[in-house]
Amino acid sequence: MEPRVGNKFRLGRKIGSGSFGEIYLGTNIQTNEEVAIKLENIKTKHPQLLYESKLYRILQGGTGIPNVRWFGVEGDYNVLVMDLLGPSLEDLFNFCSRKLSLKTVLMLADQMINRVEFVHTKSFLHRDIKPDNFLMGLGRRANQVSDLLTLQVYIIDFGLAKKYRDSSTHQHIPYRENKNLTGTARYASMNTHLGIEQSRRDDLESLGYVLMYFIRGSLPWQGLKAGNKKQKYEKISEKKVSTSIESLCRGYPTEFASYFHYCRSLRFEDKPDYAYLKRIFRELFIREGFQFDYVFDWTILKYQQSQMAAPPSRVLGPSAGPSSGIPPAIPNGDLRPDLVRNALNAAEDMRPPGLSAVDCSHTRASAQGLNRESLSKQKSPVANDSTVSKDATAASSNILGRSGGSFKRSVISSGRETFNLGKESDATNSRTTDASPGTMQKTSSGQRSSPLASWQLECTMELIPSKL
Repeated sequence: MEPRVGNKFRLGRKIGSGSFGEIYLGTNIQTNEEVAIKLENIKTKHPQLLYESKLYRILQGGTGIPNVRWFGVEGDYNVLVMDLLGPSLEDLFNFCSRKLSLKTVLMLADQMINRVEFVHTKSFLHRDIKPDNFLMGLGRRANQVSDLLTLQVYIIDFGLAKKYRDSSTHQHIPYRENKNLTGTARYASMNTHLGIEQSRRDDLESLGYVLMYFIRGSLPWQGLKAGNKKQKYEKISEKKVSTSIESLCRGYPTEFASYFHYCRSLRFEDKPDYAYLKRIFRELFIREGFQFDYVFDWTILKYQQSQMAAPPSRVLGPSAGPSSGIPPAIPNGDLRPDLVRNALNAAEDMRPPGLSAVDCSHTRASAQGLNRESLSKQKSPVANDSTVSKDATAASSNILGRSGGSFKRSVISSGRETFNLGKESDATNSRTTDASPGTMQKTSSGQRSSPLASWQLECTMELIPSKL
């Protein structure tokens, strides 16, 4: 007899593991909808799943927070059933040869700061901010006509989260020292390494390291050798302390250094000015001439890969060659509208169930006037990078090898989010396209659409098996 959970979900194959358990693909027996099922042995020394399920309940309804479907005990396991989401940002980083463009990093930063802020408004710290704990998924955008699906960053894994203030009185936890390191050393804040109790400032500093990791390709304290974990933590701490903010951010826009200076200027109990942090990145985004069109680096790579797999009669990028091992880079300015239209046609052909709300015909029409400048400004992440590890290259190859369109799934979320030049705002703002798709404006009907919307979703959601 097939294993079942809560007499409602069918347990499938293992798809990953979290900080305190293993994750399996599940299926709702009645609706056939796919879900993620997290299992934790009840005999584990420090059970966390019940605590994590309570955290998700507290955070329910927030944008970019997965829905809890069921929690309970089955046999020897605590079981948490949740939304099935897409690849993590670490997965996508590997897919992009471990380097992300400025445009992609800024589009991610805006949503990631919002996720951290939301967790903080609920009186909790995450305490394990890292690329693995941010997943791409589909979110529904509310409007007066219908709900349209958009790409959305989700924050997950609250096994290490901690309440930093009383929910009613907002009384902050006391300052303490001599604390053990909680979280992931690579992204831990300076104060965390020094044994100081974590507060809101530390989640944000960790997020800064994640952003630099994405744009640099690596952090200076990676790859340090040590005899044991304690010694490695000490080496990472020493290197982090000796690396100035200016050195870490050298060669990149000054806004990144400003972000770190602000985070490190905060006192233990200070409430961060999240709006300021988002504003400095948004202003940089606008100044660079980018458009919030959801064309992430992996979107372009996925399209190039689909072109490599296409029949010879279809047009390839200018740098394509018969011996190319990976999809060819598209030089700045060479992503032609006809290629984009081909991609949109292919996207409509492989659209999975549940995405019918996206108006592909409108999107294809929008591509005819595609704003090439916004795409040309997004540097191709395919360029050779001597810092890419063999493991990362292998991971990227494995991902590319799964591109035949056989991996399809629905991703369900009730999170609602709107953007105005990257801003999450109220539901009165809407997005549509004119002769320059990628821009955002209000319409009398209130209907929202984004150029390349369905293409973006499918390029991301079918890349790699999901995890939670």
